[in-house]
Amino acid sequence: MNPSDLPNIDTGLFRAPTNEELFAAAPSNHRPRILLLYGSLRERSFSRLAVEEAARLLEAMGAETRVFNPRGLPLADAEDASHPKVQELRDLVQWSEGMVWCSPERHGAMTGVMKTQIDWIPLAMGAVRPTQGKTLAVMQVCGGSQTFNVVNQLRVLGRWMRMVTIPNQSSVPKAFMEFDDNDRMKPSPFYNRIVDVMEELVKFTLLVRDRSEYLTDRYSERKESAEQLSKRVNQRSI
Repeated sequence: MNPSDLPNIDTGLFRAPTNEELFAAAPSNHRPRILLLYGSLRERSFSRLAVEEAARLLEAMGAETRVFNPRGLPLADAEDASHPKVQELRDLVQWSEGMVWCSPERHGAMTGVMKTQIDWIPLAMGAVRPTQGKTLAVMQVCGGSQTFNVVNQLRVLGRWMRMVTIPNQSSVPKAFMEFDDNDRMKPSPFYNRIVDVMEELVKFTLLVRDRSEYLTDRYSERKESAEQLSKRVNQRSI
């Protein structure tokens, strides 16, 4: 169909996606940069232990990893964004090309510690959208039987943050039984699933990171920007 047959479309801003544009960027050669967040402050935090296992796997797969320690991070809006822990988190978010979020399930939901970290990550920082187009893997650890409440909630948040959340996910039931006395995860189908999730995350990160800008370029935002420019240029007084 010719765009001229669409009366509500600004034909000057309408663009049909093409293979040539999608794959125009040369692939980056640096290691994929992955930030891992966990959702518990307990001394023996199983979400932290799961994240540490995930980080080991990611490093073995060629990624560069950073694990953020949420201890000392204030509640959202309880302090100014200049707080050192907030700045540390935001700097790591901007550094990353993909993320892993892992939370315990508490009262059928993610923990406040997990949500606070996400709440401190803004959708926009000036002209920069720190999470848009980055990849995300979601995980949860359970104190009892396996559920998927937390990973489902994390998916909603990932979508809200405009992230590319990968299809696979991990939910570890009775997590206290899955780690040995050295805080390493025991061999099991649950461990194998974490391997699967990290492998998929690296693949999606390699696929997306050089094309993120193109994948997130939107007609509505091009149109809004054009309209804003027109208003600024044509205003009677500046």
